[in-house]
Amino acid sequence: MFAIVESGSITSMPSGNKGVEIDSVKHSSDIFTSKWTEAERNAIGVYTVEIDNTNKKDTEYYINTDITYAFGSGKVTGTYGTATARNMADTTWTSQDKTDGKIRDGEDVGDVAIEGLKTVKKRIIDQQCASKLADSDWMYIKAGEEGVSMDSGWKTWRASVRTKCNSMQTQIDNAANVDALAALFTYTNTGTEENPVIERPLGEFPVKE
Repeated sequence: MFAIVESGSITSMPSGNKGVEIDSVKHSSDIFTSKWTEAERNAIGVYTVEIDNTNKKDTEYYINTDITYAFGSGKVTGTYGTATARNMADTTWTSQDKTDGKIRDGEDVGDVAIEGLKTVKKRIIDQQCASKLADSDWMYIKAGEEGVSMDSGWKTWRASVRTKCNSMQTQIDNAANVDALAALFTYTNTGTEENPVIERPLGEFPVKE
């Protein structure tokens, strides 16, 4: 990304895929390639935009601002403002939404309009749990329909998966803020450099041995 600076202000931001005219001089798109050095571009007011990602956050958990571009200290920089944390809790339809005709067909005041992060994350855990149990569901169904005993090893494992699912969801519910929620899903090395142990606070579902 490039910017053209005139009299200390950014006047345009060419895409770099076609030529530009600066001070009545036409330049081909070569000006944006390695055929020109950055110093040569700067000399006629063309700058490569440097993006500062200091304030940029994971879009899964935050809503980032648009980038603001500015010229200063001999360079053009694009910066993000302060990111806004996504809602942890569900947002429900209000009476005003109904008055304004915003409520979706089949829904009413009090129904969920926008799911919060906790709801989304808990549903993912539910789906993972169901997927883990799916291959052995037939054993559970057969035991119920035919009155036969289910293999104790499988029965114990299935119970442990459901227990872990509930535990994970409790951890999600107890997350105090967005950063705490994100941390539950973040893998880090809790071991040493020689003997790394990569894990996350949320833990993992039990594996059937």
